[in-house]
Amino acid sequence: MPASILALFLALVVGSASAQSGTAPGSDPGMPAWFINQQEFAFARLMYNGIDLDGWGPRWLVDWPEAEVHLLAGLKRLTRIDVNPEGALVQLGDDALFDYPWLYAVEVGSLSLNNYEASRLREYLLRGGFLMVDDFHGPFQWDNFAYAMRQVFPQRKIEELGISDEIFHVLYDMDNRTQIPGIRPWREGRTWERGGNIPHWRGIRDDNGRVMVAINFNMDLGDAWEHADWPEYPEPYSAMAYRIAINYVVYSMTH
Repeated sequence: MPASILALFLALVVGSASAQSGTAPGSDPGMPAWFINQQEFAFARLMYNGIDLDGWGPRWLVDWPEAEVHLLAGLKRLTRIDVNPEGALVQLGDDALFDYPWLYAVEVGSLSLNNYEASRLREYLLRGGFLMVDDFHGPFQWDNFAYAMRQVFPQRKIEELGISDEIFHVLYDMDNRTQIPGIRPWREGRTWERGGNIPHWRGIRDDNGRVMVAINFNMDLGDAWEHADWPEYPEPYSAMAYRIAINYVVYSMTH
């Protein structure tokens, strides 16, 4: 993407982010519109500075906005949660960060944090925030993400989440788990990419055992949401991706 076009695109995106976290006329400018309208849940996507792994530009943009549009429609239909139908774009330095208790970050194999951003994310999570990360694959991307998490929590371990963990049973019982592929590798006849053959459901907990960071490694739930209405993408993968995400949302709202 030429630099001039990319700059224009990012300017439009940032403008969209401001609009999506905007306020109602005459209201407190520090409150997002979804909160003022007394809706229970809003999807917030993390905008981060990252390593450009393959020349495609900012990786936090992947599947935006189709992934959240589809997921939010499913969340509204499958639960009684009052859902804001539009997602928000949030940076770690934004004052609005703490207005969004549920945060989604995609392609975190390219995640890069400075000291200030790491401290902000740490504060966000320890104050009760929940982060879901998705769509990163293979040993190189894992190492880069794990390094970023060590900046945030030098003393906290990333652990495997067992099949019986509460987060997989708050609404749907996720007793069977399988690797959820992106549509590109699926078209190529496989469920993995970048050497990430084995899927992992991992997490970071706070001092009370609450999962603060839900880590979907060697999987692509965002693609499964986005392509749920594509006949070529297998329904079982989309159905599982929706159930996992809805469990994460319910867990984050009740823990």
